[in-house]
Amino acid sequence: MSRDLDLQPDTSQRLLSLLDDARAPYRLIRHAPEGRTDLASELRGHPLDQAAKCLVVRVGTGRRSRRYVLAVVPGDRRLDMSRVRELYGGTDAAFAAREVAESLSGCVSGCVVPFTFRPDLDLVVDPALLVHDRIYFNAARLDLSVVLPVPAYLSLARPRTAPLTVPPTGTRPLAGALGPAGATAGTGRV
Repeated sequence: MSRDLDLQPDTSQRLLSLLDDARAPYRLIRHAPEGRTDLASELRGHPLDQAAKCLVVRVGTGRRSRRYVLAVVPGDRRLDMSRVRELYGGTDAAFAAREVAESLSGCVSGCVVPFTFRPDLDLVVDPALLVHDRIYFNAARLDLSVVLPVPAYLSLARPRTAPLTVPPTGTRPLAGALGPAGATAGTGRV
């Protein structure tokens, strides 16, 4: 996992410092390294719809012009690219190239945080994620996650909110049948 160690120590430290400085009531969960939202949710022991799935999207906004968006959606939903495109009045929308996404987010793929620390990466959150008391997400590391109350997240991240998904179809079972592994209570670092 050398790629994992290349990018996120700074982003992980920055995230944890932000939470600590704000005295946010967060909790850290250590777990086996995992970058897939569904599997990470199982390791953390929570329903998949409480997972903040973070996706970097490139929106074409005109001839040789584009915007990058960090779209944060519930883990049980799929991002609707047409909604992102329409939100920005764009001509097209697609997932950003992996290298671009990792550079803009400061995280390797699979552990992008639902915060942006760069002015050239817009943060937009689907309101379906915000109906819960708390959300779960990787702490810019594949082996460490954060549990954060939604009000604290909104206060710190100050995201734009807009519908970015369509409701899930079918009855997929939610992750989280197992209890959380390695939970660490408190607001301090682990």
